[in-house]
Amino acid sequence: MNSGLKSETVNFKRAERNVFFHILTSCNLSCSHCYINREQHGSETLGRQTIVDWLKLFYNPGKETNIVFLGGEPTLHPDLADLIKTANRIGYNSVTVDTNGYLFYDILKKIKPAEAVLSFSLDGPVPEINDPIRGSGSFEICLDNIKRAVAAGFEVSVIYTVSRRNLDSVGEMPEFLNQSGVKRFFIQVIGLRGKSAEEADSLQLTPREWLDLIPRVARDAADKGLRVIYPKVFLDPEEKFECGGLVAENYFVFPNGRVYLCPLCEDYPVNAYRIEGNRLLKNTGLTEDLFFKLDIPEGCVMNKLLQPGNLDYNEEGIPLSRVSCCLLKQQVDPD
Repeated sequence: MNSGLKSETVNFKRAERNVFFHILTSCNLSCSHCYINREQHGSETLGRQTIVDWLKLFYNPGKETNIVFLGGEPTLHPDLADLIKTANRIGYNSVTVDTNGYLFYDILKKIKPAEAVLSFSLDGPVPEINDPIRGSGSFEICLDNIKRAVAAGFEVSVIYTVSRRNLDSVGEMPEFLNQSGVKRFFIQVIGLRGKSAEEADSLQLTPREWLDLIPRVARDAADKGLRVIYPKVFLDPEEKFECGGLVAENYFVFPNGRVYLCPLCEDYPVNAYRIEGNRLLKNTGLTEDLFFKLDIPEGCVMNKLLQPGNLDYNEEGIPLSRVSCCLLKQQVDPD
């Protein structure tokens, strides 16, 4: 193990704006842990001009503004290549495409490596693990396109959503990604949103399982030359809780015009903002941001309200661990 590895909490950046833009909710796959909820998020595929207008709406020239194109599967949008170029022309600091790996409309040939980061979702190092979660044949197609993107010079990352279905295989991912030429590894914790919230048996890890396994896998990946980012999830005893909805600027935008500040709230009509007539309007009534200011021993108030199964208490009713804001990340870098 490389003793020069650097592990640190990536604190919220006050001068940064991040826009997570779901340009559609349709997808060619039906992943068992998909968080898209069309009843709440809409079923529209936004038109090119609407997307351009919204890109301009969320861009802030006074801040480092980053855009992530999401779906559904964003490469299903026929105008995505043009939209990537438009986001760069507008002035976005970084442009990322989160994809299931199918890369429709031959997008690799329509954009340049300098124009976007490609972030692939893969939930296993072999088809036998990945495909029952993401869909038959998806592993081979995703891996083939990862290799094509790496060969073409794109900055490539892989997102692995850890659940009970692939927990035992996450330790194999560092060597697998190293052999595939990937240099960035995102380990994601599964949340009780969308389809995961409907599961009869919980797919989530216990706090002990997460803390015993994930930091160790991250160090192994970094030792192999990968940059690793994963949710902090649980705070150390001396760490102060901060809510990203209060101290950071993140917008989660959906095709029906809903704009959330907290991803945990996306299954409910409590979005703080909405888009009407290409204007960002503040909602009134009972909205997510009213809860952010509550100070509770458990840490994240939204987790306490929406995902209480994540919390454990002692006999006196005191939480055994505090849950961090889901937007707070831990980063491990190679030497």
